[in-house]
Amino acid sequence: MEDKSNIYKLMTIITEAAVENEVLNDLVKLGAKGYTSVDARGLGHHGVRSAAWGMSANVRIEVMDTEENVRKMAAAMKERYYRNYAMLIFLHDVEVVPHDDLDGVWD
Repeated sequence: MEDKSNIYKLMTIITEAAVENEVLNDLVKLGAKGYTSVDARGLGHHGVRSAAWGMSANVRIEVMDTEENVRKMAAAMKERYYRNYAMLIFLHDVEVVPHDDLDGVWD
């Protein structure tokens, strides 16, 4: 039987580097206890996105939390940014390998 106590929701946001700081600040205000943000490159609906030139660069931002909190953050990101910026949000179920330093972080 699967241990549900280690199952969380991971939100992955792919968006324009130009709004990275705003997005990160919004996520913290919405309750994110932490995040990971890295440069991203790829090809998609908006063409080739290269991390080499700042204004055309993308970032990949990840936040892990309870499903309720992640869905709240995702809805707020969609409302604020989807209309004016290239942004995609993916939600994933993830299982966290237990680590003593993380006890209670997402409780």
